[in-house]
Amino acid sequence: MATSIQPTSPDLDRPELYINRELSAVSFFRRVLEEADPARHPPLECVKFVSIVNTLLDEFWMVRVAGLKDQQSAQVAEAGPDGLLPGEQIAALRPELHDLLRTQAERWHKQLQPLLAGQGIAVLEMGDLTRAQHAAASAYFRDEVFPVLTPLGVDPEHPFPHISNRSLNLAVVLRDLDGSELFARVKVPSTLRRLVPVPTADHARARPTSKAGAQLRFAFVWLEQLIAAQLSQLFPGLPLVAAYPFRVLRDADFDIQRDEAGDLLETVEHGVRQRRFGSVISLEVQSSMPETVREILRDNLEIDETDIYAIDGPLGLGDLTELMDLDRPDLKDPPLAQRVLPELRQGRDPFAAIQHGDLLLHHPYDAFSSVAEFIQAAARDPHVLAIKQTLYRVGTNSPIVQALLEANERGKQVAVLVELKARFDEENNIEWARTLEAAGVHVVYGQIDLKTHAKIALVVRRERERLRRYVHVGTGNYNASTARVYEDYALLTCRPEFGADASNLFNALTGYARGMRYEKFLVAPDTLRPGLLARIEREIERHESGGHGRLIFKVNSLVDPAIIRALYRASQAGVRVDLIVRGICCLRPGIQGISDNIRVVSVVGRFLEHSRIFYFANGGAEEDELFLGSSDLMQRNLDHRVELLFPVEDAALRGYLRDLALPRYLRDSVNARVLHKDGSYHYVAPLEGETGFDIQSWFARGGNEQTADTPPTLLRSVMRLAP
Repeated sequence: MATSIQPTSPDLDRPELYINRELSAVSFFRRVLEEADPARHPPLECVKFVSIVNTLLDEFWMVRVAGLKDQQSAQVAEAGPDGLLPGEQIAALRPELHDLLRTQAERWHKQLQPLLAGQGIAVLEMGDLTRAQHAAASAYFRDEVFPVLTPLGVDPEHPFPHISNRSLNLAVVLRDLDGSELFARVKVPSTLRRLVPVPTADHARARPTSKAGAQLRFAFVWLEQLIAAQLSQLFPGLPLVAAYPFRVLRDADFDIQRDEAGDLLETVEHGVRQRRFGSVISLEVQSSMPETVREILRDNLEIDETDIYAIDGPLGLGDLTELMDLDRPDLKDPPLAQRVLPELRQGRDPFAAIQHGDLLLHHPYDAFSSVAEFIQAAARDPHVLAIKQTLYRVGTNSPIVQALLEANERGKQVAVLVELKARFDEENNIEWARTLEAAGVHVVYGQIDLKTHAKIALVVRRERERLRRYVHVGTGNYNASTARVYEDYALLTCRPEFGADASNLFNALTGYARGMRYEKFLVAPDTLRPGLLARIEREIERHESGGHGRLIFKVNSLVDPAIIRALYRASQAGVRVDLIVRGICCLRPGIQGISDNIRVVSVVGRFLEHSRIFYFANGGAEEDELFLGSSDLMQRNLDHRVELLFPVEDAALRGYLRDLALPRYLRDSVNARVLHKDGSYHYVAPLEGETGFDIQSWFARGGNEQTADTPPTLLRSVMRLAP
């Protein structure tokens, strides 16, 4: 594009114009925890949200807080856009994290646990077990738990043991024969289920559930409490004083230096192994742990008192996800009736369908099986010569990987870029990479200093003495499991320009390329940032020359200062800006003269909103542009990853997204919270006369029913998207 990018105004660099990135992340965790509300979701779905928050917090400590501590130790004196130094950010985070942990524990103990008991599901304390339940638990300990436990004493002859990352442990205090106290550590095995089943009301009467008046169908006790109750078997002859659970989180991030990475696969493997030895970032303990025991842990783990987080109740509530395995569909969301586009239903030729026109998929409402079946069809089609694909997070038992292996067996050229550096999925990706390599597939790992986050597959097919390229591009991973709960868009097309761009991208990823040009794609780290900034500046110019400037961005995170400054300039010029930012947002909306034309909403809800959409009105519907893709608006995405945005060029599909989908995201008054300039979020109020509009329910019903504001011609143009 020829549009010039305007210089940054010093006025837009003021720290008060930016929300701190880390505090905004914690605010997002709060919004997720707010979903654990029985008024919003069935009881077991609420438990799922409590579990998700625990996972988010763990990763936040292991990566973000660890990074701040590293900067603090290195005495980094450079402040972020919000003006806070690393140490100041840590100080601001601590009370927020303490409060979030307290709120999470209260949500479980005071609301969800009693609610489940009333539905016949009891998570009991050891002291609440009946004699029959206690006997069953003791038998389980004897047969399944005791053989895998390793008690470790701590004294001058036995050094303090290594405490592995994310492990749950018992700090055990014993009385020696001479009356002195002894200290030992017992690790709670992560290989066993955390919630130990005990007999239900059919065999024994459980006191807590009888108060709730419900027949007990499932009952559990915490594994660490069962171990604590049986410690005499581990330390015979020594009276037990007390046992206190504790949990350690370590720095889990690792950098790969180009001059040190002779073999990327081996380097990533080594980094994954080293995670368990990273420096301790936080220590979680129960509030009942006395200061003497805390001091032992604090001194041996080499942490400050401020790194200790005391919790009333069980630690590591992420394990509550085990309750989702229960056969209680009445306490879960009803299954989503996923659709399959008529053009892609079983028995249809997907290549003929794509030749007829671009196909838009919207997961999880549209089944991911359509994507897997497209790759499977390519693997089995005798006219397909080659398949190329990127894999970031594929999960286990991947139908996509199986299809690629089948294609290779059938003699097709198969090239796969497996991103080994996908954080916390490294081990799974290493395993898939080795499986593919062993089968003879061409496997590359991308560049050492750039993660490949783009989601793209290219199929090359011979048709009537010429080659045609089919492309699948999307916003989400090729992961059948997450595609059932992550919201994402994908496009199937055989547009020649898309095929040419896809070939250029794969050549750059698998070989050597400098200054690669793309006709339709915006690709980070080369053309995506300047492409977005130029289009924002174009919107400003079009608005100032008499057009109606309009920007709508839907992303997971908005952090990048240059993008934020450009959006501030757009607002100052009068451009109307709507931002749908699920997670972190560092932009402050509603500041007079700066961002009073910007509205920010966050949509959480049942499904994880994961798609990225970028709409530029560009003066009107004839010249507007809409991009989908993999990139969020963060420095890491724009500058340090291979990311891909692609335009939606089919007029009907673009109209559907522009005139139906995006406006209804902005109208949501069930899942959406609006961001205020002070950084707080509040639920969006329903429109007058409405009880509440739920965008996710609207999509689940078909996402195309006519309303008063739906042009009939547009409705007809998207009817082929109906089930």
